[in-house]
Amino acid sequence: MTDIAPEFPEGLVLFRGDQKIAQGGLEAVAAAAAEAMAAAPDRPLLAFDLATGRLVDLDYRASPQAPPEPARRGRPKLGVVAREVTLLPRHWDWLAQQPGGASVALRRLVEQARKTHVGIDEHRRRRDGAYRFMSAMAGDAPGFEEASRALFAGDRARLAERMAPWAGDIVATINELLGPEGEA
Repeated sequence: MTDIAPEFPEGLVLFRGDQKIAQGGLEAVAAAAAEAMAAAPDRPLLAFDLATGRLVDLDYRASPQAPPEPARRGRPKLGVVAREVTLLPRHWDWLAQQPGGASVALRRLVEQARKTHVGIDEHRRRRDGAYRFMSAMAGDAPGFEEASRALFAGDRARLAERMAPWAGDIVATINELLGPEGEA
């Protein structure tokens, strides 16, 4: 998978009904979507981001190459995003006493939490992605509610049991989104 776009680091998967049509990078999946739509334009396609399980809108009719960005003048973007944070007065008092101020202290706390909880965060990300995909592709399938409960309980054996009657491509993609058993 050499053509994976930065916005889809783990690639995409393309489904028509309960059948997987393609998997890979943006260019490959968009090309497969264009081919599938040409063959059967009345049958809808669904593309999913393998990192998040979210549906992706593919414009398979347009060229997959993005136009070059215009040259920018002035100061480069620093990647800083301003958002509102609501804290209690005692929290603001504590932040104000920290070296570098509130922003530096908050960034330091976030980085520390990211390092400490990396396994838990990855497990949650995978589980939530699998649930998004599962809801979209098997929300009406028999045993969906029980499978959802098993997913959130972390019971992979019970989840596999509940998904047994579902289409193989859907089950395989859910398992791929979850990652190997025992991970995280």
